[in-house]
Amino acid sequence: MSDTQQEAGPPKAGPPAATGVDRFFQVTARGSTFAREIRGGFATFFTMAYILVLNPIILGSAEDKFGHRLDGAELATATALVAAVMTIIMGVGGNLPLALAAGLGLNAVVAFQIAPLMSWADAMGLVVLEGLLICVLVVTGLREAVMHAIPQPLKQAIGVGIGLFIAFIGFVDAGFVSRIPDAANTTVPVQLGGTGALSGWPVLVFCLGVLLTVALLARGVRGAILISILVMTAVAIVIEKAADVTSWGLTSPKIPDDLVAAPDFGLIGGFSLFGAFGETTVITVVLLIFTLLLSDFFDSMGTVVGVSAEAGLLDEAGRVPNLGRVLLIDGAAAVAGGASSASSATSYVESAAGVGEGARTGFANLVTGGLFACALFLAPLLTMVPMQAAAPALVAVGFLMMTQVKQIDWERYEIAIPAFLTIAVMPFTYSITNGIGAGFVSYVLIKTVLGRAREVHWLLWGTSALFLVYFAIDPVEQLLGVR
Repeated sequence: MSDTQQEAGPPKAGPPAATGVDRFFQVTARGSTFAREIRGGFATFFTMAYILVLNPIILGSAEDKFGHRLDGAELATATALVAAVMTIIMGVGGNLPLALAAGLGLNAVVAFQIAPLMSWADAMGLVVLEGLLICVLVVTGLREAVMHAIPQPLKQAIGVGIGLFIAFIGFVDAGFVSRIPDAANTTVPVQLGGTGALSGWPVLVFCLGVLLTVALLARGVRGAILISILVMTAVAIVIEKAADVTSWGLTSPKIPDDLVAAPDFGLIGGFSLFGAFGETTVITVVLLIFTLLLSDFFDSMGTVVGVSAEAGLLDEAGRVPNLGRVLLIDGAAAVAGGASSASSATSYVESAAGVGEGARTGFANLVTGGLFACALFLAPLLTMVPMQAAAPALVAVGFLMMTQVKQIDWERYEIAIPAFLTIAVMPFTYSITNGIGAGFVSYVLIKTVLGRAREVHWLLWGTSALFLVYFAIDPVEQLLGVR
């Protein structure tokens, strides 16, 4: 034996062989560990668990055409179920740390724009159709055509407009802003509080909640929105006990007799695929589906790319791994959300919180999805959150969506004016569809008068034509003798 061999000693053990789970999720290959994935899964859940409270409140606060409301406990179950199942499927099928749940903004469209025109079953049927269309676009490769048809600044303006719309809903539902009862005798349609001034314990809870939420966000506290909801719910419970307040609205901060209950799956499968066509005009139905598709499709695309980039998973060409499967699962989530009456489910940008904790693979989704599954049994606890404690989250989400406004070039009038109309018309008319229509029509018009009509994609021409008919539907129906 040589001296060299004697000094070398026994061979050193190499890195432990990757387990089957490790190889499947590529945990080690992506520079992660199971501890990081688990920690990331928890972080993602706690930063987006507010949807378990907000989705039942948003959907449950609206009435359909026939005056029916969805049950809060059933909505909580449906929301948790869809989030759990689709998040796990995304983890296994897409292998990205990308959680899914009912989309904020999308649920506002369903609750305040679609449901008043038809039954809840019909409205959820449109969500299912929208999800199926997304799947078709992905499978056929048409998503690129749709993406290129809409100018990027208009996509950003849609997000900003929806953010303002959501924030306005939060202010109104919390009682911070109210409609003036006799608005015909004044030029001011809304006012501060219920009488022109802030009064009452519930509004105080909302104001404190907004201050707490923005303070936590400014400090970069993970789970800021959820923490605010939990803290202000506890404050509301104390106030309810001490002051015997009765003006909370739809949900009161009263501790239920049972904190845990069996899930109520009463809303699962409660949708009508084509029922909407019998309740309103075909043009209206098409435009509503397009509104859902546009918001869902482009929001999810931005989230997928953004979270993947944050995790360092993009290749040299900037492509997302397993993009086809990821987009298909995202489309299937919309179908699942509508079929469960939980509104369209989509990818959550809050998944970036898990990435910040070290998550790099779909294994983190097993943790996040498992936590959502546990939430299935906490419906009584979730439905005790008053709107005044949850509404600050709507204001915060509105702010986060508003940040996209900086990406719009306000020096170019041909895009700035349509973007402004998109943003302004949504909250001012309480309609997301109207805002998108105003933006599209004005964009096509300005491009035309500038002699640059050829720059407008044919899909945008067709959509704008539909919006023109939509805006003029009353005189059109009169001319056709429909009325």
